[in-house]
Parts: sequence; C-alpha cells; structure tokens
Amino acid sequence: MPELPEVEVVRAGLAPAVAGARVIAAEVRDPRALKRHVPLGADGAAADDGLGGHGVTLTAEAGLFRSADFERRVTGIRLAAPERRGKFLWIPLAEEAAGTALLAHLGMSGQLLLRSLDAPDDRHVRVRLWIEHPAHGELRLDFADQRLFGSLALDALRPAAGGGWVPGQAAHIARDPLDAAFDDLAFVTALRSRSTAVKALLLDQSLISGVGNIYADEALWRARLHPATPGLRIGPRKAHELLQRVREVFAQALAEGGTSFDAQYVNVNGQAGYFAHSLNAYGRTGEACPRCGEPIRRIPFAGRSSHFCPRCQRRR
Repeated sequence: MPELPEVEVVRAGLAPAVAGARVIAAEVRDPRALKRHVPLGADGAAADDGLGGHGVTLTAEAGLFRSADFERRVTGIRLAAPERRGKFLWIPLAEEAAGTALLAHLGMSGQLLLRSLDAPDDRHVRVRLWIEHPAHGELRLDFADQRLFGSLALDALRPAAGGGWVPGQAAHIARDPLDAAFDDLAFVTALRSRSTAVKALLLDQSLISGVGNIYADEALWRARLHPATPGLRIGPRKAHELLQRVREVFAQALAEGGTSFDAQYVNVNGQAGYFAHSLNAYGRTGEACPRCGEPIRRIPFAGRSSHFCPRCQRRR
C-alpha cells in the first residue's frame, strides 16, 4: 500500500496542473473504480443502488447508474488545490460545488497520471478526466489501477476527528506527523498508555496517520525499538524520539520520491521513487544490519511481516 510519502509525491505533482482547472469531460471506463462513490438521486440525497457506498461487486445496472452519476456531477466543476491527510488524497471542488471533494483512494496499485491530450494510453486506465487549466491548457487526468483496490469518489467534506475538514470517508483519520497541527504530546501520551505493540500503534490511523508497514519498520530501526515492545514500556524521551524518527524517514523518502518496488508506485508523470535503495530494515531479511552487522530478521505481524535487527532492537 502507498504510504504518506508516496501519496504526498502525487499530491505535490498534481497541484500545479489541477488547482484552478475545470473538468471539461469525464469518462468512466470501469465502474469498479467507483466502488466508494455514492450516487445522488434527483433530490440531491444519496441514492440506493443496492450496494451502499462501499460496494465491491457491481451489477451491470448499478455500474451504469454509478458511472452516469459520477460523469454528470464531475463535468464542469472547477478544482481547487489538492490536499492530503495521511494516506488520503482529495481535490476540493470550488464555486457551486464547494463543500465536496474528489477523493482518490490509491489502494495497492492506483495511479493518478497527468498526460497530454495526444499521449498514448497507459495500461489499466479506469477513469479519465479531461481538464483545462488557465495557464497550462488542456490535459488528461487518468486514474489507472491494475488491481482495482483503489477508487475515485465524490464525497462531502466533514469535520474531522483531528480537526479541520476532510472527506467523510476520511473523517476518522488522525493528523499525520508532517501536519503543522499534529499534537506531539497527545500522541506520546496515547502511545505510552497502551499495552499494544508499538508497531501496531504506529499503524493505527486513528492515532497517527500515514505510517504503513515500510516506514514503521524503518522508524523503529532508527529508534532502536523492537516492533513488539508494548507502548506502556516506552519512556517519554524514547517516545518523542520515535516520533522524530518517523518524521526523519518521511522527509528522506519524500526527497527521494517515495518507495517503489515495482511499476505500481509512480508519481503523476509515471516516474518511480528510489527510497527503496535507502531502506535499512524493511525487505532486508538475512542482510547485515547497516549499524551493527547482525542479520536482519523477519517475523510475522498481522498477516504481514516485521523486519528488525535482533541486536540493535532488543525486545524490552
């Protein structure tokens, strides 16, 4: 799954081309890419297409209904500057559609690609928007998704649990540590009050957003913390250090364009990041720890894996 750095790379790449642009046409090529989009009825209320807002299996009739609703509502709208919280990315709508946003959930393989009008098709394009920008002219904004875990949706903006306004589907998401309004003390206090393993706490998007498996392993390696260490066994100084390590690894990953292990993780121009070459723990099972030389170990964790150094990151 893309984590904060990969999503932020996409947001930053979109901003110059979409902020102030108007959608002049839309085409839904695969209704499955709208599984989180809730269509509206004639009265403006959410319409029941038999699937709810997060239906995964679309009948042909429901797919056509959802596609027609999305194309109708998105065509002609003006886009504001894209925003992000944690792994969630959205483009607020301006003018008459204010209070609504185009929410992009990238899932495992979703991509938002900016292309010239005459560019050849990328593979797995599910939704296409034609946009016109006052300075950059006409462009294509393609949503491509090989595995179809991602989606686009029009969603109303709502007050978020951590403050601010976000799409309703992201209202439960906490602020991320790169957000200027992130509350360091509240995070440290919550972390140290729980018996849950520290890695699970880092992955709890209601506590701190944007951290996934890769960057949790990297931050814990830098902080010399075993992933299974209970939060309540971590002192305040070490908890603050861990938060700083999360920020450090995010900053480095952003500078290097994110982590790309395959062709799925790319920026809006289709270019891969290279932070994978800077990883110290994640995916390095059996390789020497860059700090002490001990082989990196991998252990099962919640259906995934944790990578750590058994010498540098002793279990408390």
